[in-house]
Amino acid sequence: MKRSVLSATLGPALVAGLAVLPATATAAAAPAAPAVRTHAVPAYAGPVEAAANNQAFFRAVMASAKARQAADPWLQTVTVTYDTTNAPSFAGDIANAAQIWNSSVHNVQLQEAGGTGDFSYTEGDGSGSYASTDGHGHGYIFIDHQQAQEYYSLRIVAHETGHVLGLPDDYSGPCSELMSGHGPGPSCTNAHPDANESAQVDALWANGVASAN
Repeated sequence: MKRSVLSATLGPALVAGLAVLPATATAAAAPAAPAVRTHAVPAYAGPVEAAANNQAFFRAVMASAKARQAADPWLQTVTVTYDTTNAPSFAGDIANAAQIWNSSVHNVQLQEAGGTGDFSYTEGDGSGSYASTDGHGHGYIFIDHQQAQEYYSLRIVAHETGHVLGLPDDYSGPCSELMSGHGPGPSCTNAHPDANESAQVDALWANGVASAN
C-alpha cells in the first residue's frame, strides 16, 4: 500500500509550491505506467519509485500549506480535498477511510471535492496499489482491483491515504499498525492508524504546517 485536493484556495499555491522543490524530488515524482504483472496477487508495494513519489507529493502539499498559513497565520487545521470520480468501485471505502482519518487526527482533515482536487483516487488492474504525483501539483492513489480482492480493501485505501498525510511504509510492523500494509498478510483487516501513527500525522501538520524534512 502506498498514499484528497487542498481546498480550492490552495490549488494555485500547490502548483507554485512545487517550483521550490528540489529538481530530483519532482523528477522522481513522475508516475510510471503500471508494470506488467508477473505474479498472481501483488503486495501493496507498488512501483519501485513509489516511496519517492509519496515523499514528493507530501512535500508539495506542505509547500501549499505553508503558503496558505502565510496568508492566515492563525490557521489551525488544513483541509485536504480529494476526488473519487475515477474510482467508483471504491467510493464507499474512500469515504470510510476519510472518516477514519478525520476522527483519528486533528490538525488536518480530508474532504471530498466534486470533480476536482489536489488529490484523486483511481482504480484498475496494475502492479499493486500505490500513491503518486504527476510532478505538477496533483497526486493520486491507484487501487489495484486484484489486490483489493486478496487484501481488505478499506485497509488498502486507508493505508495509501496515510502516505498523503506524510506517513512512510513499515511493512515489518504488526497488524495494529496501519502503515505495515501487506506485512501482516491478507488476514489483517485493521483499517485504523494506531495512536503513534495518529500522533505522527498531527505532529507533521501541527498548526497547519508540517516540516517536510
